[in-house]
Amino acid sequence: MADRSFERVTGGSERTLHTLSVLVENKPGVLARVAGLFARRGFNIHSLAVGPTEHPEVSRMSVVVAVEGLPLEQVTKQLNKLINVIKILELDPGHSVQRELLLVKVKADPTTRSHVLETAALFRATVVDVATDAVTIEATGSADKLQALLRVLEPYGIRELAQSGMVALGRGARSMTDRTLRAADRSA
Repeated sequence: MADRSFERVTGGSERTLHTLSVLVENKPGVLARVAGLFARRGFNIHSLAVGPTEHPEVSRMSVVVAVEGLPLEQVTKQLNKLINVIKILELDPGHSVQRELLLVKVKADPTTRSHVLETAALFRATVVDVATDAVTIEATGSADKLQALLRVLEPYGIRELAQSGMVALGRGARSMTDRTLRAADRSA
């Protein structure tokens, strides 16, 4: 099993972070029901991203949940009972591709602009907007990479930022969506 990420919480204890890929029917209210289930069970959602899949009737929820002493199996069993949940898969960090998106607006006057642009290039980030006294940078990567970028940009002055939740897919040619939908078609 691959190493898990940890987050430190008040009191010095650590929570293990788990990434779940949840296929759900693309219908109103599903997100609220899933998030409510995590809240009722006392799980902290560290990150949440929802979007369509290659099948318009199915959405993928990438949920990073912090677990402290509570078995993750408890919440996955409850999720499976929700009528709009099609499939749940825990993604092992070593066997999946996991990325976040960051947009950050950084102060960049004529004296610091070249340093800010060099920093963006160093992190393989893209400048997506330029103003006379600021640049907006787009970066993708692991949470650690994005935090490192922010630490380096901080001295120049971060004016604004928006960061997505993590999105993730299993590595290799196999598709969670195709296998699940084929099985559902055979049983219908």
